Amino acid sequence: MALGYLALVLHAHLPFVRHPESDYVLEEEWLFEAIIETYIPLINMFEGLEADGINFKLTMSMTPPLVAMLQDHYLQEKFDEHLTLTQELAEKELDRTSTHGHLHYLAEYNAQCLETVRETFERYDGNIVRAFKKYQDSGNLDILTCGATHGYLPLMQMYPEAVWAQLKVAVDSYGEAFGRAPRGIWLPECAYYSGLERMLADVGLRYFITDAHGILYATPRPRYGAYAPIFTPTGVAAFGRDYESSQQVWSSEVGYPGDPVYREFYKDLGYEAEYEYIKPYIIPNGTRKNTGIKYHKITSRTGGLDQKDLYDPYWAREKAADHASNFMFNRQRQVEYLHGVMGREPIVVSPYDAELFGHWWYEGPWFIDYLIRKSHYDQGVYQMTNLADYLQHNPTQQVANPAQSSWGAKGFHEFWLNDTNSWVYPYLHKTTERMIELSKREPVDEKEWRALNQAAREVLLAQSSDWAFIMRTGTMVPYAIRRTRSHVLRFNKIWEDMNQGKVDTEWLEKVEYIDNIFPEIDYRCYRPL
Repeated sequence: MALGYLALVLHAHLPFVRHPESDYVLEEEWLFEAIIETYIPLINMFEGLEADGINFKLTMSMTPPLVAMLQDHYLQEKFDEHLTLTQELAEKELDRTSTHGHLHYLAEYNAQCLETVRETFERYDGNIVRAFKKYQDSGNLDILTCGATHGYLPLMQMYPEAVWAQLKVAVDSYGEAFGRAPRGIWLPECAYYSGLERMLADVGLRYFITDAHGILYATPRPRYGAYAPIFTPTGVAAFGRDYESSQQVWSSEVGYPGDPVYREFYKDLGYEAEYEYIKPYIIPNGTRKNTGIKYHKITSRTGGLDQKDLYDPYWAREKAADHASNFMFNRQRQVEYLHGVMGREPIVVSPYDAELFGHWWYEGPWFIDYLIRKSHYDQGVYQMTNLADYLQHNPTQQVANPAQSSWGAKGFHEFWLNDTNSWVYPYLHKTTERMIELSKREPVDEKEWRALNQAAREVLLAQSSDWAFIMRTGTMVPYAIRRTRSHVLRFNKIWEDMNQGKVDTEWLEKVEYIDNIFPEIDYRCYRPL
């Protein structure tokens, strides 16, 4: 019998970025890069484990905006074009590097990786959500939902209707995509406030994830700290993040991704190649960008980008295996110690952004693959599990009220409410108030029904925590500001038109096509509770 459990949790999320009104929008490539570097490598990992008879267990959230984009025909076609262009560049690199042994070896490696992506994408007819659903249906993958647009729920709590809409729309869209109701939720930014569990229970969710201090400072104090879930008085379970295992992967100082043999993210062919050569593969206005083709390893944290040695995937894979062994060893010792102290089986919950594995840390999917295989064959101290299976086999837990928390800087809410982004909230509050009022209306015809539903979509899209996050981090700020303003302005036009008893049908059709998320939404989700 194992002494405890290890639960890896991957949070797969991107904001809804879809711009059919423009020929080229750089931000759409956030999705394309994640498909190539994270989502398809994870699918290939699942397929390899299945082929080798390993009954793996993993928890993974897939947020409604991400699922909507992965299922969208327009974005699937745009990804196909992006992949074709990247493969064309990779083929040209085979010729350019033909006289340089090591570079040519890397060019061949890159071309083969892209061909594998192509094969997987086409095997699922462009809809890779089907692959994740396949492994949910088999019981290997426990897929969580999230807020409808990753809205930061504690900053909406003065409008319970807004929180309910984020949860209700998320659960409904999950059912449409996966053919069943979700059991758990990754709270956006792991942000919890007291009373939220009542709505989670009412919408049918059974468990959520919060940061460790949300459990450690629960009332009464949990006997087993963050190493066992607690049940809230509503019956909804709360799992706490384990700091120790998180630091080993997340930390820029001591974490695995900073190892010198791993691939350097910031040295990309798009910035290194001769301009006329690379021009067809960068932004159409001539601005350089990442192409995803990278030839160098981290080498040293102190040297500049011009002091990087050439990468070698063979040795990087070996290092990923070493790090997986180290992670496994540390979890064995951790579980042995906790079991001795607790007198029962602990669960170590290790949550991470999915995009860390593959996109930011290129070798991340190899690390997970090795960890699952080594845990299966080489140890018996802990059992890898997903959160749904754990609760099914461990139905008795302490009852307590979690503390307010998030996994942002300093553990509470200031990362999403500060001097860089506070200006957005008066607008969000006003649109929410107006949407609640609109939700009480009964449409006189189909046009009004469509307009009311589109109003709800615009409010949800404006509420995305990604825009405030980007403003705080200082990256792509103009885009985040533009998105916030555009959704508020679109909502306000619908509000004003409805109050004048009219619907601008031509304009509405354009906006419905651009912001086409949640096609089955019912605006009445905003009605007062």
